[in-house]
Amino acid sequence: MVNVPSFPILGTITLDRASGLALYRQLYDNLREAILSGRLVTGTQLPATRTLADELDVSRNTVITAYEQLMAEGYLEGKIGAGTYVTRDLPDELLQVRAEQAQTLPPAGTRQAPSDLLSRRGAVIARTAVTHARHQEGPRPFRTGLPALDELPFKVWGRLLARRWRTLSPAALGYGPEAGYQPLREAIAAYLGAARGVRCRADQVIILAGAQQAIDLAARLLLNPGDAVWLEDPGYLGARGALLAAGARLVPVPVDDQGLNVEAGLQQDAGARMVYVSPSHQYPLGVTMSLARRLALLQWAAQANAWILEDDYDSEYRYAGRPLAALQGLDSNGRVIYIGTFSKVLFPGLRLGYMVVPPDLIDAFSRARTLIDRGSAWLDQAVLTDFIVEGHFARHIRRMRALYAERQTLLVDLLRRKCAGRLEIRSAEAGLHVVGWLSPGIDDRPVSEQLSAQGIEALPISSYALTPQPRGGLILGYAAVNAAAIRKGVRRLEKTLAAVDSISLELSKTKARSFNEL
Repeated sequence: MVNVPSFPILGTITLDRASGLALYRQLYDNLREAILSGRLVTGTQLPATRTLADELDVSRNTVITAYEQLMAEGYLEGKIGAGTYVTRDLPDELLQVRAEQAQTLPPAGTRQAPSDLLSRRGAVIARTAVTHARHQEGPRPFRTGLPALDELPFKVWGRLLARRWRTLSPAALGYGPEAGYQPLREAIAAYLGAARGVRCRADQVIILAGAQQAIDLAARLLLNPGDAVWLEDPGYLGARGALLAAGARLVPVPVDDQGLNVEAGLQQDAGARMVYVSPSHQYPLGVTMSLARRLALLQWAAQANAWILEDDYDSEYRYAGRPLAALQGLDSNGRVIYIGTFSKVLFPGLRLGYMVVPPDLIDAFSRARTLIDRGSAWLDQAVLTDFIVEGHFARHIRRMRALYAERQTLLVDLLRRKCAGRLEIRSAEAGLHVVGWLSPGIDDRPVSEQLSAQGIEALPISSYALTPQPRGGLILGYAAVNAAAIRKGVRRLEKTLAAVDSISLELSKTKARSFNEL
């Protein structure tokens, strides 16, 4: 077991000099109880006897006597003067105490806060999922939401990081500007104008931890409890959760092959306060919103004085057809709030994204950003700025676009050959995933669960919907897995779907026999 570094432990120790109990015995009792309770974990290095004596203002002999007693009883190990640690071989008494404590706690992951401890808003947040991903340890076929992390330009990023760190000034270690590092805001504004047709100045760009924080921030600032919000159905769970947490009344609006059905939204609630939409590459269906629908949505927002949250999800990765300009670039009434992130084009652990707000909202969103967490880390923002302005970002996107196009072609070709008749698959013009449609009448949830047991991450379309869907489907990501993993995943997918078909056929025969016997 790896040793745990020594930490100040004064908070663990309470000595009462007015007590009749000797100080060494009080110190022994304090340390023994801390080990038994788990506050001092196995492998923790205790301070040197002289150091602890100085901290507690006692004689060194007091500390030595307490340490020696604990070592004799098996709670500590090592040699005084050469390092003293909480033992790796715990005494039976300690094991028994730990076991009793474990029995009083429910299993990890099952504990829930009692409803009477939370506010109404807190209760909504606690039961709202942001993702259906079943495994977080790494990419499995065919997990969505992850780029090809092994293809990152590690050497370039490391060189830029080292250069920034060498030239770091003490001033950079303080709190940064509330809306983000100004050179990064300028670089993003320039990139969005050239690549996405977004019309903005650098001061309209607010640096955030990602798209999820942007949605949450917009919901907090622009919605009152009970306000109606159009939401793509099926749609992104993170948006649903943030809107519910803000007290919004969700209006599920269907999505077809042209994107969000604006006419359906008007019929359900023409007076909605906001709409969340991902027009470039809708999640999870993967469709692109048509120009006619975009213009209709902008017209409605202007007339209803409503806000459009435009999540430009996966807009960087387009493989066929001509990309349409962002909604924000078509907006002449200042109703669109544009949201982007570096999670898919670089890596999620970077935790950097941005939003572009209308000029009248700059101050409010900047101050709210400070209220949440005082801003993102300066060093990460500075390195990302260098990565963009020196051309590495554009090169990386071009390289990844070619790689992802190859992986999508491989996946689609294999599925068409191996799963024909069981899974209807179409190539996607953009994004990092495709949708495989199951045969009519097949429930996608149990199929997804069976695939998960086989090491396949294929989430069901129905789990992203607020209303019943006409057909079940599986979301298949291909960006984070290489060609070998794609082939292996398709073989497992083929076997599972064949088994599902066999069960469905047998059930149909059983129903037919029962009908004939009537």
